[in-house]
Amino acid sequence: QVQLVESGGGLVQAGGSLRLSCVASGSIFSNSHMGWYRQAPGKQRELVARISNIGRTNYADSVKGRFTIPRDDAKNTVYLQMNSLKPEDTAVYYCGAERSAGTIDYWGQGTQVTVSS
Repeated sequence: QVQLVESGGGLVQAGGSLRLSCVASGSIFSNSHMGWYRQAPGKQRELVARISNIGRTNYADSVKGRFTIPRDDAKNTVYLQMNSLKPEDTAVYYCGAERSAGTIDYWGQGTQVTVSS
């Protein structure tokens, strides 16, 4: 059974930083593409950032230049470093794992990020 466990969310003022972590159990991590997604109240879940199993990254336009998504395969962990946070970044952030590109096979439980103005 694969589990993804997120941590690191919280309340931060606009302009501040947070680092989210997602730890994966099981043996799938190093071969999986990993992504961070977010869902704000009343909105659909959207991709924030994604890193492939060979380290290729892509970002939503709204976070380019502010967020990064490093991964540490030795620790089965993917991070989301969020800088220059804005109130519109407020959402529940989810970690997702793709064993093959295009299909999210596993989700974490989510972690709340709230940015105050």
